[in-house]
Amino acid sequence: MQTFYIHPDNPQPRLIEQAADLLRNDKLLIYPTDTSYAFGCRLGAKDALEKLKLIRELDDKHQFTLLCRDLSEIATYATVDNQQFKQLKSHTPAPITFILNATKDVPKKLAHPKKKTIGIRVPSNPIAQALLEAMDEPILTSSLILPNSDNILDDPFEIEDLLSNQVDGLINAGIKTTKLTTIVDMTSGHPEVIREGAGEVESLLL
Repeated sequence: MQTFYIHPDNPQPRLIEQAADLLRNDKLLIYPTDTSYAFGCRLGAKDALEKLKLIRELDDKHQFTLLCRDLSEIATYATVDNQQFKQLKSHTPAPITFILNATKDVPKKLAHPKKKTIGIRVPSNPIAQALLEAMDEPILTSSLILPNSDNILDDPFEIEDLLSNQVDGLINAGIKTTKLTTIVDMTSGHPEVIREGAGEVESLLL
């Protein structure tokens, strides 16, 4: 596993580019977000997605999330009306995952098989943003939770110990606070909180 020691506030462009290269080559990367560390891979990456499913023991019903730089990319992957777009705009970037109806451009493996939904999230973390900018496309992301555990791993050295044989790259930005994102389902016309987390969504629910 390749480890990149990247500054949490001023990411070094050369190291970001190397980490982005791993993603472009269908590799599985662990990187920091605004809530905690997470798995990331390129959208069409088959090998990395298989690795991720194996490590987390995910079945085909898992709701995947796309990490986006901003909302300009959203229309490609999710259908939103004007009202929803306004709500998203006033709540991004933030540690909130929005469940939206997926468009036909979302690879079938990623959309929820029954509901045809996709999660969308815009992070405020400087490393995640720099990575997205280098990729110039959304990244498929998944919480760093291992099977039979409820806790997200927050210590990069512990992550390295546990996963160095199964993951291709790790961005070490020091120990992160571990919070979960808030998950809001936007598909029914009225926003519904599925998981309480770090993101404030009171104003969404009015």
